[in-house]
Amino acid sequence: MTAGRQSFAGKAAVAGVGMTELSRDSGRSVLELALEASRAAITDAGLGPQDVDAVLCYHMNDSTPAAYLASALHLQDPVWTNEFYSGGTQCASILGDAAMLIESGTASSVLVYRALNGRSGKRMGQTALRIGAGAEEQFSLPYGMLGPVHLFALAAQRWMHETGADESDLAAVVRHSRDHASRNPRAIFRKPMAREEYFGLPYVATPLRRADCCLESDGAVALLVTRTDIADAARPGSPRIRAAVRGGGPGASAMDRAPDVSRLFSSSLAAPLYERAGMSPADVDLAMVYDAYSFVVPVQLEDFGLVPPGESGAFLRAGAADFDGRLPVNPHGGLLSEGYVHGLNNIAEAVRQLRGDAVANQVRDPSVALCTGFGGSLGSAAILERV
Repeated sequence: MTAGRQSFAGKAAVAGVGMTELSRDSGRSVLELALEASRAAITDAGLGPQDVDAVLCYHMNDSTPAAYLASALHLQDPVWTNEFYSGGTQCASILGDAAMLIESGTASSVLVYRALNGRSGKRMGQTALRIGAGAEEQFSLPYGMLGPVHLFALAAQRWMHETGADESDLAAVVRHSRDHASRNPRAIFRKPMAREEYFGLPYVATPLRRADCCLESDGAVALLVTRTDIADAARPGSPRIRAAVRGGGPGASAMDRAPDVSRLFSSSLAAPLYERAGMSPADVDLAMVYDAYSFVVPVQLEDFGLVPPGESGAFLRAGAADFDGRLPVNPHGGLLSEGYVHGLNNIAEAVRQLRGDAVANQVRDPSVALCTGFGGSLGSAAILERV
């Protein structure tokens, strides 16, 4: 199943980026965080609140509603608002939703945001017994499936068994992430990690150690997506949204019904993404990969054709994924080290890198960025292109 396939070449651009401090305890309401990031994105685009006529967000009942934010920003009516109930699966494809509003003439400038107190407020990874949606969890909970980390630890184990990958491949992902984050002033974790330190960490769920799991963070990120003529006038150099896809198939998200419990969304979405973009893996020179867990990075790199099968671990260890390597991957440190705003901070960094104004680890002359959104065997992907 692959849904939501669309090409938007030349029709919409990401003109503005805004972001709050990422922390473990913001001491602020989610609305305050959303307002700060949104105002920064609008200003960064060279526009004002009067220019915004649509607001989109995604959340898991842990954020402020889009209509509330529109009201607090004093946007001029009528304003199109919509919310998607989801986490990281939406972070790439919500760019496509914004582009569709622009392409249809419904809006000219769309504010996209994700805001949460993901550490000091409502936290993920906690499962409760209930009836209705999600009721199947009551049957897996007694066997130790306490949240996403246990589910994806099983997927990681199977992936390692099938491919011959081992924990040194996971260590390579984590050490790569920490090294990039060490030069990023926004990052929560800015200390490089030695190999010995990694292997000395306790397991959360075998084979995933604490450092193999993304951060829980407080913070907000906002993007302003506009018509390309507006972007060219107000913020020249704004990256275009080339294509976006959303969907997936059987795999890690529903292990009781999947023929391959380690399969991720990327195996389903790679082909339609390149088809819609009119591109191939050879065109990608920057990969912003959703790194909720270390093992999903090599899986996605191989599924999207960026690294030959079985070679991703060696690719990372050789420095080919460094910000000055052959194919830079998450030069800001990603969700494992910078912080976790359900992937939208990865998209924000893609925009900065394509504009050439990253605060650290600026990639040399990037032109095409692959951005992904992970949710197990469901997810999304988008391609951003420099003008």
